[in-house]
Amino acid sequence: MHLEVDVPAPLVAPVVLTGRTLSADEVVRVARSHAPVALDDAGLARVEESWRTAQALVLRQEVYGRTTGVGANRADVVHHEDRTDHGLRLLRSHAGGLGDLLAEEQVRAMMVVRLNQLLAGGAGLHVTVVEALAGALNAGTYPAVHEFGAIGTGDLTALAETGLTLIGERPWLGSVPQPDPITIDSGDALALMSSNALTIGMASLAWHAARRLLEATHVVAALAFLAVNASREALAERVHAGRPHPGQVRAAAELRRLLGAPTVPAARIQDPFGFRCFPQIHGPALDAATDLGRVVEVEVNATAENPLIWADDDAAYHHGGFHCAYLGQALDRTRLALLHTGQLSTARLATLVEPTYTGLRPFLADGAVGSSGVMILEYGANSALAEVRHLAEPASLGNAVVSRGMEEHSSFAFQSARLALRSLTAFRLLLACELVAALRALRLRGTTPADGTPVRAAYDLAVARLNPSTVDRQLSPDVEVAAALLDEFADL
Repeated sequence: MHLEVDVPAPLVAPVVLTGRTLSADEVVRVARSHAPVALDDAGLARVEESWRTAQALVLRQEVYGRTTGVGANRADVVHHEDRTDHGLRLLRSHAGGLGDLLAEEQVRAMMVVRLNQLLAGGAGLHVTVVEALAGALNAGTYPAVHEFGAIGTGDLTALAETGLTLIGERPWLGSVPQPDPITIDSGDALALMSSNALTIGMASLAWHAARRLLEATHVVAALAFLAVNASREALAERVHAGRPHPGQVRAAAELRRLLGAPTVPAARIQDPFGFRCFPQIHGPALDAATDLGRVVEVEVNATAENPLIWADDDAAYHHGGFHCAYLGQALDRTRLALLHTGQLSTARLATLVEPTYTGLRPFLADGAVGSSGVMILEYGANSALAEVRHLAEPASLGNAVVSRGMEEHSSFAFQSARLALRSLTAFRLLLACELVAALRALRLRGTTPADGTPVRAAYDLAVARLNPSTVDRQLSPDVEVAAALLDEFADL
């Protein structure tokens, strides 16, 4: 049995939140596709048990953030007569987000992650808050959350702003009518804030985009392989069995699958690195994305609130589970690996405009002498690559010491997640530039992929969408169409 909270007639199947089984793909479905959520009965029971445990614990011991201040104020015991408004003061004082408001999909990703984590039953928070979050998600509303405030040890400002929105002090954005305000228990404030839900939600969006773009990269590279008649020996199973890094083996296998058996001899005994070393350079990006997905999957189902209120033990555990080093470093690694895959794409683009490899005119030009063809694509691709390179610097190189020295290490995972989303936007465009050039080379050479191969399906999709004209003209619309095609390529 599941409790469905104000779920409209769904256009997509609901995501059932249990506190233990949410996937990053499901986070993306709720964030981007507005999939409704349903609350698992067992998860709701855990929320109730944890809340009752918290209520009993504060009567017999000090509990951080409930009977005490927070951060360096941890030793300050809140007077009994002040406890009623203690949580409200925490929300108001911590709702200090700065900068622009975050995009709807990022805030919705935060909401579903936090909601699922609460159902794991470690927060000691009242079920009213859980039901209100679910109701807001299903109604299409979301809180106004500012972009700056997190340093990788809890998304305090974003979740405090969310808390104030739930009680009616801040505005809801999105659909109307607005959800009714709720009343929260004083202990619910820190219980709601004690999470990296925004960072995890954004990381889920980044992982999903990275995984699909890396899959699409195989398809674009396969088209480029055909356009220059590159040697398949570099992809041979025997070659990669001798050095079996998982990503490398998979990259080579994917290109073999996409291309099928060669129908003509290769043009050269050896090709440039963009073709010959594709598995070795793209493989680490596949491995990084796989590892990022594993970390995200743990985080979206984590019980990491501080303190952790565990009903089975009738105890409150004070700890550092909110620290986000795993996620921050996994995101850093993914951005760096993405840079190298992007460098390889621009390298193949340089090969595609070179007559030595295509047998065509420079820059795949056609028509009048002196025509520029796709010359400008190298500039655009390398401009986008510069953005990917700039964003590849590890955010975890930084550190901040805050709260009077009590919190002396920061993962900056939030910054890493933001950088990843920006990097992927630029990466998509540079990969689209390679696709436009590869298709033009294939058209001008009169080369069509073999029937029945996945790369033929990609070729047919691209031929149907991309402008066939080879006269000098503005190529920005072609790149935009190619960038959209990459989503379909990821499923081939």
